[in-house]
Amino acid sequence: MSETTYRIIMNGVTGRMGYRQHLVRSILAIRDDGGIVLPDGSRIRVEPILVGRNAEKLQELAKRHDVADWTTDLDGALADPSATIYFDALVTSERVGAILKAVEAGKHVYTEKPTAESVADGQRLADAADEAGIINGVVHDKLYLPGLRKLRRLLDSGFFGRLLSVRGEFGYWVFEGDYLPAQRPSWNYRAEDGGGMVLDMFCHWNYVLENLFGRVEAVTAKAVTHIPQRWDEQGRPYEATADDAAYAIFELEGDVIAQVNSSWAVRVERKELVEFQVDGTHGSAVAGLFGCRVQPRVRTPMPVWNPDLPTDQDFRSQWDEVPDNATFANGFRAQWEQFLLDVHAGRQHAYDFAAGVRGLELVDAGYASSREGRRVTMDEVRAGATGQNA
Repeated sequence: MSETTYRIIMNGVTGRMGYRQHLVRSILAIRDDGGIVLPDGSRIRVEPILVGRNAEKLQELAKRHDVADWTTDLDGALADPSATIYFDALVTSERVGAILKAVEAGKHVYTEKPTAESVADGQRLADAADEAGIINGVVHDKLYLPGLRKLRRLLDSGFFGRLLSVRGEFGYWVFEGDYLPAQRPSWNYRAEDGGGMVLDMFCHWNYVLENLFGRVEAVTAKAVTHIPQRWDEQGRPYEATADDAAYAIFELEGDVIAQVNSSWAVRVERKELVEFQVDGTHGSAVAGLFGCRVQPRVRTPMPVWNPDLPTDQDFRSQWDEVPDNATFANGFRAQWEQFLLDVHAGRQHAYDFAAGVRGLELVDAGYASSREGRRVTMDEVRAGATGQNA
């Protein structure tokens, strides 16, 4: 049977996400498993080309993982006609320029999110990709995670009846860097470098909400900086100019209300780092990255409010775990495989640059709501009535 090898320019693989999720757990995992086998028995194989600014780090990664090609010359890599796909995991502030170069070079492009720091720049990328006729995709990894795939199964089965509300809790304590080293890069907390909770996570919440429950129609949000000073990778103190938490109410089509708290200054008292509780007339579910628990209408208890006596009910024991009933691959790898299949078939990827623009529109709405202290509709954002992300 025939084989097709896609050489992938991977820019930003020395960073945390670019290395762990995209290089090691996705592309190298696909490579080491022999590629993707198609229904007709033919096979798609992958070869990464590592790109970055630090030659020493790239050389070490290439040696460690048996990767033949690495370079600090992005322009040279983009000029290679044998490399047909470009992947971007750079810091957000560097992304637009690099992707525009890749589009101009005729490469298919897959990128981390957010695609840009503003709606206008995100739209520039979408327009350029459309004009060039390339396949383009934006990371939507959470839709491929086991917990949300189980939740999707429940939604498709009609388990919830009429949807009422969604409540999301995301986050964990990111150490400031003085007491213990921070487990996230310092640029995440500097607005001038593309950091910020709203810019980072509202892009995620947009695709989760629109693909599971309905598109966002209006936002009321408050973005805050709880920790005003942090310490960088060299142990130097710096001012945290970006928001490290955001509290939002999203009004969805169909009169569904979603409340999502996002914080890097919260200590976790739940099963997973992110959980969504979905309530409907016929049942409820709590989904995380991996697990999903349900309580149908017929198993719903009848609590009675009595502040004078401790409750005699173990509420958590009244929920049932949804079984896996399938083998779930790493979410990043699963979407990579779908993107590669789309490139191979010459068809549009479902989660393209236009989806990335919608995520940035939600970012804009969130910042505008927080800044102006009011409810902001998505129609206002699309009409350009809310200003720039900040």
